[in-house]
Amino acid sequence: MKLTLLSFGIAKDITGKRFSEIELPENCTVAELRSLLAEQYPVLNELSALRFAINSEYAQESDLLQEGDEVALIPPVSGG
Repeated sequence: MKLTLLSFGIAKDITGKRFSEIELPENCTVAELRSLLAEQYPVLNELSALRFAINSEYAQESDLLQEGDEVALIPPVSGG
């Protein structure tokens, strides 16, 4: 299945892309996507507070992804 991956902040710096399409197996969970991305971009493992959103809704690790979903990588926010 194909998904659109949106990367923000440092996640965008790590992946080198703001938008990308990714091909995943059917019945893939957010946790499985996290693992696949960590293999491609090992530095993502250092972002302990990295959150995922599916179609603009924060996602749980156990949530199933579906064809055409828009998945956002949301790193921790800091500033002052």
